[in-house]
Amino acid sequence: MTGYVAVVGENVADAIVQPSETPSGPMQWQIFPGGSPANTAVALGRLGTPTRFLSRLPCGILGGLFARRLNDSSVDLSLSTWSDEPATLAITSVENSVAHYEFYANGTVDWQWRPGELHPARLQGASCIHAGSLGLIMEPGGRIVEELLESIREHATVSIDPNVRTTLVSSEHYRSRLKEWYRLADIFRISEDDLTHLAPGSTPERIIGELIETGIQLVIVTRGEAGVLASFRGALIDVPAVRTEVVDTIGAGDAFSAGLLHWLHQNGHLGGRLECLDQQGARSALVFASHVAALTCAAPGADPPWNRHLTPAVRNLLR
Repeated sequence: MTGYVAVVGENVADAIVQPSETPSGPMQWQIFPGGSPANTAVALGRLGTPTRFLSRLPCGILGGLFARRLNDSSVDLSLSTWSDEPATLAITSVENSVAHYEFYANGTVDWQWRPGELHPARLQGASCIHAGSLGLIMEPGGRIVEELLESIREHATVSIDPNVRTTLVSSEHYRSRLKEWYRLADIFRISEDDLTHLAPGSTPERIIGELIETGIQLVIVTRGEAGVLASFRGALIDVPAVRTEVVDTIGAGDAFSAGLLHWLHQNGHLGGRLECLDQQGARSALVFASHVAALTCAAPGADPPWNRHLTPAVRNLLR
């Protein structure tokens, strides 16, 4: 259990719409700090993994909101940069416990990386880097993030979660980058919903079969109530969903990624190509991650659990 996990990507102000009392009444919302990479960093910090978040924080009230959440969750922001560009906004509505998003992200702070801000020398000591979501696809910053992953993968495990947002970025643009992401990743997680955008008509089994050929060590498809289907070095692992009373699914996939990386960090498997991980360990990691995601679904918004909220049975999965 050495080093720390670096997470690179965006913060997003989630404006969650509240139902109006009358059809013509004013729209009401509450604004929460979010963003897929930020959610993953928060979940890792709360679980107890040493975590550093690389982001571009907006000056002003929203930047302060983001920073307080991350700091309060034991996330190190020393590698982040403050800037005057505006924050990214997502208007979020929830229907039947499922979140739907409208993004306002053109020209916002999160994608304006400059090469010096992500210089690999700044990540000395990182055993893993997790990237994905809009920060890996939005230009001009996406290619700079890819270059960072390339430059440090010699000594750090690379985890990628594309977290597809086709309301903002076309499916074609995502597909144009997938081959490069497959080449860089040791761990690649994608949701079944995302597959419907990137590979219409395909199935998790077929996608996993195709990804096995790319050489990714651990491929994961999260399927909501159907559980998790994964491949570790070509062998399939099917993990049932953890039963829970779902409030909403906001941040569930991000919490899953955090739970997985926390298990791997606790057991000393980060820092390379997962060479010492075996099938039993991979299954335990996936089961633990599923529990962390379920606890997040049981709370409103992207509010992942703290380590102290884990039951003894779930903590035992870390061994």
